Amino acid sequence: MITRKAITHAARRIAPHVRRTPVLDVMVEGMDLPVTLKLELLQHAGSFKSRGAFNTLLQAHVGAGGVATASGGNHGAAVAYASRQLGHHARIFVPEISSPAKVARIRSYGAEVVQKGANYSEALALCEAWIAESGATGVHAYDAEPTLEGQGTLARELEAQAPGIDTLLVAVGGGGLIGGIAAWYQSSIKVVGVEPFTCNTLHATLAAGERVPVQTSGLAADSLGATTVGKLMFEIARDHIEEVALVSDDHIRDAQRHLWREMQLVTEPGGAAAFAALLSGAYKPAKDERIGVVVCGANTSVDVFGQLFI
Repeated sequence: MITRKAITHAARRIAPHVRRTPVLDVMVEGMDLPVTLKLELLQHAGSFKSRGAFNTLLQAHVGAGGVATASGGNHGAAVAYASRQLGHHARIFVPEISSPAKVARIRSYGAEVVQKGANYSEALALCEAWIAESGATGVHAYDAEPTLEGQGTLARELEAQAPGIDTLLVAVGGGGLIGGIAAWYQSSIKVVGVEPFTCNTLHATLAAGERVPVQTSGLAADSLGATTVGKLMFEIARDHIEEVALVSDDHIRDAQRHLWREMQLVTEPGGAAAFAALLSGAYKPAKDERIGVVVCGANTSVDVFGQLFI
């Protein structure tokens, strides 16, 4: 069970190792109230994932086998960064669809990269086989208590920075981030998931009333492309996640452009997805509803990002 007490302990544990990322209040066309952006794209390794990585590794006994994880990219970068800071060797398994920018970032932190498998699930299977063979310490991307408790520290931080928000929009992949956030808020505010139409894992799961696998594809699949949400987050989602808004790849591109033109923020597709729900109207706030948006990742290349403006 992911509790506020455990998230508070995690926040204290990781505080020397992660950034307290800022918030920014901005006006969005058609809305009378400012929107609060939580700028988690400024976190170490370019995403919120460093919170869960440090919370896991600071409690783990890491032996001669080092650290191993599977990742679409951002979690791998975070584990590689945390491992380097804590003096561990890391082996990161990434699927073939991972963006070159994310793979390069993982390698920049000194980790060994194994790029095999068509998707995250296949990379995870390879990683689990390696852990069994080598005795490496595993760090799950989204379905382990230390991971969710670490990601939940973002919500604890945001509650202090922006106590007046009514609703928080959060992008969903495997659900570690939104699961940790919802566990912290405990329905004291409305937590809304945002997924691409082509990676609608949580949307399908809530509709079915049970965890169901989906086929994933599209612009943000490298970060939001888990085929099934985690068991731990599903238990939280049933009680504390109000709804899931769906966005298209074009909506995400528009959000990336807007965040650059208006705020000079360079975001990856998954990092802009939550804002895309607001900008596109996929989520329509009520009158006087104060909205928060987690801008959760920045791991893209200059070349790829520049193509948005051609």
